[in-house]
Amino acid sequence: MSIQAAAERVAAQILATDFVEVYAHHDADGIAGAAILCQAMLRAGRRFRLRVRQSIGTEDIVHPESTLLCDFGAGLADLPGTVMVVDHHVPHFEGPFHVNPRLAGIDGEWDLTASGTAYLVAQEMGDNRDLAGLALLGVFGDGQRFSGMNLEILNEGIANGFIVPGRGFALPGASVREALGTAVTPYIPGVSGNAATITRILEQAAGEEAVATDLLLSLLVLEAGEETAPSVFSRLYGGRYRLEREVIDDARTLAAVIDGCGQQGRGGLAAAVCLRSPDLVAEAEEVAAAYRARVLAAVMAAERVEETGRIYRVADAGAASGVADCLANDVRQAAPVAVVAENGACWQVSARCPPGVDLDLEALLRRLAAETGGSGGGHRSRAGARIPLDRIDEFEEGFLRGIAA
Repeated sequence: MSIQAAAERVAAQILATDFVEVYAHHDADGIAGAAILCQAMLRAGRRFRLRVRQSIGTEDIVHPESTLLCDFGAGLADLPGTVMVVDHHVPHFEGPFHVNPRLAGIDGEWDLTASGTAYLVAQEMGDNRDLAGLALLGVFGDGQRFSGMNLEILNEGIANGFIVPGRGFALPGASVREALGTAVTPYIPGVSGNAATITRILEQAAGEEAVATDLLLSLLVLEAGEETAPSVFSRLYGGRYRLEREVIDDARTLAAVIDGCGQQGRGGLAAAVCLRSPDLVAEAEEVAAAYRARVLAAVMAAERVEETGRIYRVADAGAASGVADCLANDVRQAAPVAVVAENGACWQVSARCPPGVDLDLEALLRRLAAETGGSGGGHRSRAGARIPLDRIDEFEEGFLRGIAA
């Protein structure tokens, strides 16, 4: 089935449901995708309740015939067949109301996000082209690329005047100082969060009226530590997109704000910003900045489990995913990295492949989790797991064997 046909089927099911229970994953992609769908429902006169969560299980579904999952659910093979799923993770759910790029032969790892998939569903519910800007949030949040259907959505938004492309300093933030002070996308070893170094760089890069971008970039390259991955430098400057209909008009900054609020447990605040509540922007920016500072603190405190630096432990489970992104993407690595943190009754695992390394982490973590009595899955290059407290050593040994095979 084509993705358009699947989107049309799910849209029809949504419109046939009087009250929809919406659950969204707590990152930029999941929250933006759910906001797109909820805005479309609101315009179509349908009622809904949106809840943002870190994870979802079959046991959490009370009313399967009216439940819609966004950016998770695809990995649950035992979901009731009437549940609606809008996702881009590796599919194991076989219900009829499942729209997922991977089921249509589209690369859900790089070419279409959950928010982009939600945008396709929203277009089948009415004229919701002004929501194209929100579909960009998943591209930035999940580190995808503007190719395939992501590019089609971007071009449609530009053509309709809802997105204005440009070029510039690519770190999210209200100012260059804030962007560097809380830089985790990318993380710049030796610079991110280092107030004294940032002040010195900005003083040296100061022009007559504003910071000289070319000089700033040169200084950042010179100041970055030797362990900085080369890919960091290519992400300091690039495409910027102004969103004409959103309450935060820079797409990268909006993605960082939504992701930070979701990760801090303020999913409702993030969703409200996506639903264009201007009075909440300042609070959301503060919450997101606090999250990025939290990730930086956890990166600095991360401890290697073994000498190769493939597994790290952190004390802050809420920052583990962000730490994994920083250590895998922005620090020189030759193999996948896993970050583990104790989280209540289990160990939470976030695993990432660094740029240029191709290993199916989704399959590896799903298998290891099953062998140790936990659960796991996700993307080929980005995956997660929950492991019982007394089985973490077994999991870590299996992970090291798996990435060495």
